[in-house]
Amino acid sequence: MAYFLQQLINGLTLGAIYGLIAIGYTMVYGIIGMINFAHGEIYMIGAFLTVICFVLLGGPEFASVPLALLLILVVSMVFTAAYGWTVERLAYRPLRGSFRLAPLISAIGMSIALQNYVQITQGARVKPIQPVIRGGFEVFNQGGFAVQISYLQIFIWILTIGLMMGFTYVITQTSMGRQQRACEQDRKMASLIGVNVDRTISLTFVIGALLAAVAGLITTLYYGVIDFYIGFLAGMKAFTAAVLGGIGSLPGAMLGGLLIGLIEAFWSAYFTIEYKDVATFGILVLVLIFKPTGFLGKPEVEKV
Repeated sequence: MAYFLQQLINGLTLGAIYGLIAIGYTMVYGIIGMINFAHGEIYMIGAFLTVICFVLLGGPEFASVPLALLLILVVSMVFTAAYGWTVERLAYRPLRGSFRLAPLISAIGMSIALQNYVQITQGARVKPIQPVIRGGFEVFNQGGFAVQISYLQIFIWILTIGLMMGFTYVITQTSMGRQQRACEQDRKMASLIGVNVDRTISLTFVIGALLAAVAGLITTLYYGVIDFYIGFLAGMKAFTAAVLGGIGSLPGAMLGGLLIGLIEAFWSAYFTIEYKDVATFGILVLVLIFKPTGFLGKPEVEKV
C-alpha cells in the first residue's frame, strides 16, 4: 500500500508536466486543426532558458529562493513565448491557405531546426543544476517504507492547479477567450464579425508556449538535468496525452497528461522500466480502437 501510494504521488507529478505541454497541442489543434510538432522543442527551450537564468543568478545559493524562482519563471516564459510566436509566423501563417499537409511538414522541419539550433548553441552534453527546493515530509509509513512528499512536488501541484484555474478563467471569461472560441468554431465567420483571426492564432501559440515554459522549469527543477533531445520524447508523450484525453479538449489534455504520468510511474514500479514507453503507446492504441475521440473528445462534425 505504501509503495503504491508513493508511485501515485510520483505519477501525478509527472502527469502535471505532460498535461501542461499537452494543452499547447490541443489549443493549436482546436483553432487551426493542425498539430504543432515543434511544441516539444518549445518546451525544451524553456528548460534551457531555466538553466541559463539559474547560472546567471549564481547557482542554488540564492538570497531569496521564491524571488529567484519567480524571476526565472518570468524570464523563461517571456523568451519562450517569443519562440512560440516565431514558430507561428514562420511555419504556419504563410501556409495557412495551403493544403493541410504543408503546415505539418513545416512544423516538423521547425522542430528539427530548433533541436539542432539548441545543440549548436548549448552543446550536446547534458546540463545539470543543483537542487533548489529541498526537503519534504513523511505522510505514511508501512513496514519501514516511508511515503514522502517533497516540497518541490507540492510546488509543482500548486503551480499547475493555479495555472489551470487562471487559464480556465481566461478562456471562459475574457474577450480573448471568446475570440479563441469563435475561431475554433468558424474562423471565417469570426473574421466577419470583427475578430482578428491572425492575432488570435498568434496569441494561442504564445499561450501554449507560456505553459510549455512552465513545464520546462518544472522538469529542470524536478530532474536536475536536461539535454537538447528532451523535447522530442516529452512532446510525443504530451501529444499522446492530448489524443488520449480528446484532442481539442483542454480538460482532456490535462486528464490525458495525468493518465500518461500514472501509467509510466506504475509500469516502472511493477514491471520492466525499459518498456514503459511501449505500455504508454500501447494503451493509446487500445483507447483509439474502442474510443477514437479520446475520453473527453467530441466527434468532429463535417461542415458542408
